[in-house]
Amino acid sequence: MKTKVLVILALFAVSSAFASKPDAMRKTAFAHKANPHPPIIDGKLSDPIWQKSEWAGGFTQREPDDGAAPSQETAFKVLFDDANLYVGVRAYDTEPDQIVKRVTRRDDFDGDMIEINIDSYFDHRTAFSFTINAAGVKGDEAITNDGDDWDSNWNPVWFGDVAIDSLGWTAEIRIPFSQLRFSNNEQQVWGFQVMRHIFRKDERSNWQYISQNSPGWVSYFGELHGIEGIRASRRIELLPYGVTDIRREPGEKGNPFATGKETNFSGGLDAKYGVTSDLTLDLSVNPDFGQVEADPSEVNLTAFETFFPEKRPFFIEGQNILDFALTDGGGPFSNDRLFYSRRIGRTPQHSPDLNDDEYLLAPDLTSIVSAAKLTGKTKNGLSIGVLDAITEKETAQIDLQGERRQEAVEPLSNYFVARLQQDYNGGNTSIGGMFTATHRNLSQEHLKFLNRSAYSGGLDFRHQWQDKTYYLDVRTSFSHIRGDEEAITAAQEASQRYYQRPDADYVHLDTTRTSLSGHGGTVNIGRGGNGRLRASAGFTWRSPGLELNDLGFLRQADRMMQWTWLGYSINNPVSIFRKLRVNFNQWAGWNFGGESIFKGGNVNGGGQFKNHWRFWLGGEREFADLSTSELRGGPALKLPGAWSQWFNFSTDQRKFYQFGIGGFNSWKDDGGSRRHNVRFWLNLRPQDSLQFRINPFVTLNKNDLQYVDTVDNNGEDRYLFGYLNQKTFGITLRLDYSITPNFSIQYYGQPFLSSGEYTEFKRITDPRNPQYNKRFSIFKDQQITLDPKGEEYSFDENLDGVDDYTIETPDFSFWEFRSNLVVRWEYNPGSTIFFVWTQDRSGDNTNGNLSFRDGMDELFSEDATNIFLVKVNRWFSL
Repeated sequence: MKTKVLVILALFAVSSAFASKPDAMRKTAFAHKANPHPPIIDGKLSDPIWQKSEWAGGFTQREPDDGAAPSQETAFKVLFDDANLYVGVRAYDTEPDQIVKRVTRRDDFDGDMIEINIDSYFDHRTAFSFTINAAGVKGDEAITNDGDDWDSNWNPVWFGDVAIDSLGWTAEIRIPFSQLRFSNNEQQVWGFQVMRHIFRKDERSNWQYISQNSPGWVSYFGELHGIEGIRASRRIELLPYGVTDIRREPGEKGNPFATGKETNFSGGLDAKYGVTSDLTLDLSVNPDFGQVEADPSEVNLTAFETFFPEKRPFFIEGQNILDFALTDGGGPFSNDRLFYSRRIGRTPQHSPDLNDDEYLLAPDLTSIVSAAKLTGKTKNGLSIGVLDAITEKETAQIDLQGERRQEAVEPLSNYFVARLQQDYNGGNTSIGGMFTATHRNLSQEHLKFLNRSAYSGGLDFRHQWQDKTYYLDVRTSFSHIRGDEEAITAAQEASQRYYQRPDADYVHLDTTRTSLSGHGGTVNIGRGGNGRLRASAGFTWRSPGLELNDLGFLRQADRMMQWTWLGYSINNPVSIFRKLRVNFNQWAGWNFGGESIFKGGNVNGGGQFKNHWRFWLGGEREFADLSTSELRGGPALKLPGAWSQWFNFSTDQRKFYQFGIGGFNSWKDDGGSRRHNVRFWLNLRPQDSLQFRINPFVTLNKNDLQYVDTVDNNGEDRYLFGYLNQKTFGITLRLDYSITPNFSIQYYGQPFLSSGEYTEFKRITDPRNPQYNKRFSIFKDQQITLDPKGEEYSFDENLDGVDDYTIETPDFSFWEFRSNLVVRWEYNPGSTIFFVWTQDRSGDNTNGNLSFRDGMDELFSEDATNIFLVKVNRWFSL
């Protein structure tokens, strides 16, 4: 450990030799009062009031030639009145016929464009971004953490238009003050930045120069002066909606719930209220998410849950304020967080047991009765985020020859999240915390496998010094769950911790417990900017008792990990490259018993050629692991190390066609296990308003030690494994057709096939043996029998002619097709009509060697489930 500390200190000392020059002096622009008449937003800048304001310019290139003069000049003016901020931009272009005018859906950020960033809090950490391209398409993002996080799900109501002339193009923007957050000071000073992107050159230039090596973004903005006497409006916004959906699916003979036809009508309300000039209250009653794209298909053969990103509008807008990740960056800990919003409105967690001839009608998702969210940041630098949601008690109907009963499948539940973070020292220091609480009404006995209550929280501290060059980031977390003995026993035995492991002498399974507590955290120190060389070193941990999955996400507890990272980048063109970057990573992990469980490292890097083609590649060495989860509660199993390699290449994204190829390859030291993935993508844009993308992929997975089952043999556990030969095929299709900036058609479809065949069955006999082939015993042919239907394997372990145990055949083939067609029309600012058609097909069998052709035939011979939905909402500002 002492040697590692010395190495880390040496890295930081060396990094100071690569420091870059500081950014340019902070600029100042002035806003003028739009008296007597404000400009009309037509993109032409022809209103007389614009002549009363002076141009601000002097842009500097940021990409590709960091710090150089831009190839085309840009200038802007700023006006204001009592209710709005006006920005006019003149984008000069000596070749106006070469301006790229791409019509896309909002927030797609394509073509020539102008971006306005406003730090109206003037906290040097948060800002609001407004973008308009040369076709008049708008985009907007909420910027937090000094530019580390950009949330495009923030959708304010603002106005803009553009015009093209012989000098280039112009943009005219009106931003209502009701869409910004600012102090009540008589004299306003805001952080301000204007960026221009010239698409054909892939060139970006900024009014306030901020180099690519800078350790921040918002904190380096220029300043906007001159705004005075404005007051925040009361900001009351209402968005009522109505939705109808028609469901058509295959009927099932004898099943009264599967008639194949269903029609539903519903409505709800979203509302915003400006509690103060700094804080906004969001309310939602019976939110609808019918237009949200489905999750991608997968076959998960691990012991752990898959993390899927949030896609529902109510939860994704402002999600950065409510974020508390336990560890930043990639790796197995990257998704662990205190708040995972997909827990709210999840699939019901209880599945009723059915008797013969019984049929079940269960809800797909838990209904959200109501939700409220308070977010914002005060003028004193205090970020506030509070969310509370109530989900309905859900019941399933069970039918037996016309007689029906009901059984609860999800209890009435309340979810609460609170997040505070205070900035100090001009945003260089922040201290914050989060607290979450989950409460369930467990009045039904069969639901007591769930936790009755769950609490989690944490504190975070971040400090930057030497002009934000260096940083220290510290985060701590805790959890406490309560419930009946059944629930807490289930938590102890869950895949996150496996207290029942026979070789884990530092934890103890206690079936009488009614509570469980744990802790975690991260300490990270690094160099974050002001030079080509960046570095970090850190340590993170999750105690065995940590449990976050009632309202957060935790993949695995009982873990400690140390890492170091070193990155070097060249951001200016050199030789045949526009930019280059290389990274070095090292890591090691232990469990709380002090055992080394993993270690490894990798080198990766890439960049962009001067012809605008991009590439990225890397190699990794993972040394032998000690897996505490592979036997699903059994003893730890030593697994062989592996060599891995990956690559990605793509052509010029500015062209009307773009293609790429990527892949991943891994070879384990056992000599038989390997994994290969290759994916292609082709992006076609036959016209500025139409884009088509196809992304086929193939994965071949051969695993010599794939878990199959744990069975009992005369009171002893048998951990059965097999050699898995798995093939996965898929194609992701996307079509975007934007008839106008406010009227678009989007299509998403993914046929997906995966099949797996198991051979060479074996049982684990000595899981920690230094020699790989002595950790298991391979079953001989005469010890295994497959029944005539191919549904069950029988094992005669001692060859006495009597079967000792049986398992269902693990071979599988699974096929699924998911598609989503969305027609979106913003018929009035903030008001939208959605027309949605969703189609799903799926099926499976035990043929573990399905070909792509046969799989596609099986897939599209399945009967489809079709859902047709129309949703209308109307935005009101009071």
